[in-house]
Amino acid sequence: MVRKAVWVGASVVLLTLVVAVAVPTLAQLPTEEDVYAQEDGNATTQPACQYQELYQDASPAVAQVLSDGGQGSGFVYERDDGTSYVVTNEHVVAGVGPGGPVDGAERDPAAVDVRFADGAVRSGNVTGTDVYTDLAVVRVNDTPDGVETLPVANDSPPVGQRVAALGSPFGLEGTMTHGIVSGVNRSMPTGAGFSIPDTVQTDASINPGNSGGPLIDCDGDVVGVNRAGGGDNVGFAVSPALVERVVPELIANGSYEHPYLGVGTVPVTPAVAEANGLNESQGVLVVGTAADGPADGVLVGSNDTVTVDGQQVPVGGDVVVAVDGRAVTSQESLGSYLARETAPGDEVDLTVLRDGNRTTVNVTLGERPAPGEGPAGA
Repeated sequence: MVRKAVWVGASVVLLTLVVAVAVPTLAQLPTEEDVYAQEDGNATTQPACQYQELYQDASPAVAQVLSDGGQGSGFVYERDDGTSYVVTNEHVVAGVGPGGPVDGAERDPAAVDVRFADGAVRSGNVTGTDVYTDLAVVRVNDTPDGVETLPVANDSPPVGQRVAALGSPFGLEGTMTHGIVSGVNRSMPTGAGFSIPDTVQTDASINPGNSGGPLIDCDGDVVGVNRAGGGDNVGFAVSPALVERVVPELIANGSYEHPYLGVGTVPVTPAVAEANGLNESQGVLVVGTAADGPADGVLVGSNDTVTVDGQQVPVGGDVVVAVDGRAVTSQESLGSYLARETAPGDEVDLTVLRDGNRTTVNVTLGERPAPGEGPAGA
């Protein structure tokens, strides 16, 4: 997105005024825990975040996950009759599981070690993994006393909300960092040819080893599963909505089936809009469909390119502007809707611009294939 700053020059007349003011004492000055936002002309406040109490309450449920391939973090999501299910990242346990015991093996090939806050180490079994959300579940028997679950929020937190990241960055157990929610509905590239939709951005420090640990709000609710730091003051976490959709399936079935539209898209930038004769930069342009995929023969992909301001721009494909009546403003909005609201076998209504006309087409979603076996888009 290009932001244009408009500078307006003005003549300023400085007047010297003698004004009697009451100077507040240091104790009367507002702190960062006081006035938080201004809404409808009235000051609103956000309760102070008691980080010490928050850490004391939440840290017993946060663990270090140790596998043959490295280490990360996790948290207790569910407990049932002495069995706990610890959520972490798929890449923390990649190559370890899921799986069951093998006769004659000294160590279960799906086993990892889970170290809790009190130092107790338990053997865990990877029971489910999902590469597309980078989530995994480890089953742990005989959890130490005093370990409770961390509740997961119903939805992504608002921008500006205070949060804390717990985990073991660089192997440093029991670490807490804090910050705010910097953005929501982010699309996070994975380096594996696809992006994770609907992620939460934060300026709380997230470093190697934090992966799989919880991002929590001041009430102790999980508002994200930490995954990656993208640079100074930029970190990302899998959204609570995706956690609540995927993790129960990983516990019950060991895997999760993602919906699949089978299209590759690009955002409708001003250059794309100009090249395609569009009135506004909105929606996504279909550049291709997967052969024999759900959208094959239903959506039309781009068939040519033109040069606009020195760059090659696709032309001629359908422009998706809405899905099931909801506006598609970007690739992120389309991906988030499919991930959060649909499942394989569902039929979606896509509003598209085709040859200058607005029309609606129906697509029955399929099951997303393994990475690398289809378009990198939705």
